[in-house]
Amino acid sequence: MGADREGGVRHRLGRAVAYAVCGVVVLAGCASMPDSGDLRDVESTPRQDTGVRVFAMPPADDAQPSEIMQGFLEALTSDDPQYDTARKYLTADAARTWRPEESATVLANGPSVVPGPQPGGREPIDSLTYVLSGSRVATVDTQQAYAPEDGSYRKKVHLTKDAKSGQWRIDSLPQGVVMGKSDFQRNYTSVNKYYFASSTKVGATGQPVAVADPVFVRSKVDPMTQVVRSLLAGPTSWLGPVVRSSFPTGTALQEGVSGLAPDDQNGLAVPLSGKVSRIGLAKCTEMATQLLFTLRNLTPTLESVELQGPGGHRLCDLTAERAESTAWHASAQSPEFLYFLDGKHRLVRLPTGSSGTSAVPVPGPLGEEGGKELQSVAVSRDEHTVAGVGADGKSLYVASLASGGSLGDAVLSSRGATATDRLTTPSWDARGDLWVADSDPRDPKLYVLEQGVGKPVEVGIPDLPGRIRDVRMAADGVRVALVVEKDGKQSLLIGRIEREGRSGERPAVVELRSAAPDLEQVTTMSWAGDSRLVVVGLEQGGVHQMRYVQVDGSTLDGPAPAALSGVKAIAASEDERVPLVAYSEDGIVRLPSGAQWQKVDKDGTAPVYPG
Repeated sequence: MGADREGGVRHRLGRAVAYAVCGVVVLAGCASMPDSGDLRDVESTPRQDTGVRVFAMPPADDAQPSEIMQGFLEALTSDDPQYDTARKYLTADAARTWRPEESATVLANGPSVVPGPQPGGREPIDSLTYVLSGSRVATVDTQQAYAPEDGSYRKKVHLTKDAKSGQWRIDSLPQGVVMGKSDFQRNYTSVNKYYFASSTKVGATGQPVAVADPVFVRSKVDPMTQVVRSLLAGPTSWLGPVVRSSFPTGTALQEGVSGLAPDDQNGLAVPLSGKVSRIGLAKCTEMATQLLFTLRNLTPTLESVELQGPGGHRLCDLTAERAESTAWHASAQSPEFLYFLDGKHRLVRLPTGSSGTSAVPVPGPLGEEGGKELQSVAVSRDEHTVAGVGADGKSLYVASLASGGSLGDAVLSSRGATATDRLTTPSWDARGDLWVADSDPRDPKLYVLEQGVGKPVEVGIPDLPGRIRDVRMAADGVRVALVVEKDGKQSLLIGRIEREGRSGERPAVVELRSAAPDLEQVTTMSWAGDSRLVVVGLEQGGVHQMRYVQVDGSTLDGPAPAALSGVKAIAASEDERVPLVAYSEDGIVRLPSGAQWQKVDKDGTAPVYPG
C-alpha cells in the first residue's frame, strides 16, 4: 500500500536505510501522520534495481496510530514473502483472517490517507478509523490475473489500542493489498503461463498449440516457485474455457518445496505430488513442455526440466529443443518473408533476415502473374496461401503462393457504400482458418473461412459494442484482437473464441475486454508476441504514439518503439527478434533491433508478416 509521488499534497513519511553489501533495503515507518486535516498521500519507496530486495521494519514500541498506518502501508510494498512484518501491525485476530494474496489493487498515485470520524468527548481515545482512497488503475485477482479498472477506491482501516499493553494495532482492514502504480511495477512482474488450445492443432502430426496466459507474480519473492504453483493451479478464468492442461487434476509441488532454481547446467528438477506417478510418457512430455515454455519466459537461459514424483522418482525430462517439437507456439516460429503491396498494388516480399530493399513479386495470381489490384493482404502461417481484398474493398480472394495458379471468384463480398465501410484486412490462425470482418455500418459482421476455402461462416459476437475496423487473430486460434469503432472512437478489444461444445452452433467471440484502456483512438495494431501487441493510438488530449501492450490490458515496463510519424499500418511478428515494419508517410519502413527506422519502399503499402 505504498503510493506514487505524482500530484497531491506531500509530506515525508519514512526513511530507507540501504545495506549495499547484502543487497537489502529496510524500510522504517518513523515519521508522523496527521490525526486530522486534509488528505495526505503515503510516499512510495524509491524504485530499486532488480537485485535489491526491500524489507520493512516492525512497529516500534508505543508507536502512534499514524506511525502504525505508515509502517503497515510500507510493509505491503516490501519483499517479505509471507507479509510477516505487515502482520505485526495487526491484532492477533486480524493477522489470522487477513488474506493479502486475495488481490492487489493498483491506484494511479497510491492511496491517500485521512482520518475518518473520531469519537468526541474528553475520554482517552482507544480506537481510530482511517480512510484509504485513490483512483483505480487495475486489480490483480487471486489467480494473479490483471484487469484494468477505473473509478474511485475508498476503504476503511480501523485501529484499536490494547488495554493491557497500550500498543496501537490495526483490527479491521480490507482483504488484499493496495499500492500505487510505481510500487506495483517494482513489486510485480508479468509472466506467461502456457496451456494448450482445446480446439487447435497444427502440422501433419497434429501438434498441440501453446497458448500464453499472462499473470503477475511478486518479482523478488521466489518468482520461479510462484509461477510453477500458478501453472499447476490451472488457467485463469477468462482463458480456461478454451485451453487444457496436461497436468492431472490435483497436481501440486511437493510439500515444503520452495526456492526452485536451475542448476549449474541450466536444468531444473520439479518435484510433484498427486496422481503424476500414473501418467504415460507422452502426457509427461506435454507437462514438461508447459513448464519449460513457462519458465523460459521467466528465465530464458533454462535448458531443460526434469519432472519428479514422490521419493524423487524421475517421471520424464525434456530439453528446450525437444519441447519445440512437442508443441507449437507462435513466438518460436520465425517468418521467412515480409510481405507488402508495391506501387502497382501487387503483393511483393522480402526475406525477413535481409537488410536489402529489393522486394520481388510473390509467385501466383496475386503477385508475378496477376493483374488484380489489392487493398490489403494476409499470408497464411505456413506461407503457402494468400488472402487479398480488392482495391475497392468489396471482394476477398484466396490464392496459392505458387507459380501457375489462377485466381478464382471472390469467396466473400461486401455491400458497404465506400471502401472504408467494406472488408477489413484478413487474418489467419495456426489452424489455417481465415478471418475477416465486414465494416458495413448497416450490417457489420465477422466471418471465418475454414482452411481459407470453406464457406464463410458468420461468427457471433454477443457483446460487440460497435463495428469492427480491424481484425488480428492470435496464432493459437483462441484469441482475437479487434479494433472496434463506436461514437467516433476506436478501441482495442481482446475476445475469446469458443468453438468446442457448441453443438453445431456457429463459433463465437465472447468476454471482450480492453487491451489499451487509456487510448481513445487506435489507428492500427499487430500481434508482437505470444501475449503482446504493438499499438498505434491516441491518448485523450494527447498525441499519437506507438507502444506495446499486453492482452490483459497491462502496460509493459520497458521501452516503446522509436517514434514514427504518420503511421497508417503496423506489422510485427510473434517472434520478437523480427524487425517491426510500418506503412507511414515515408512508405514502408522497418525498425531493426538497436537501430532507427529505415526506408524500404517509398511506394509500398499494407505490410504484413504471416498471420
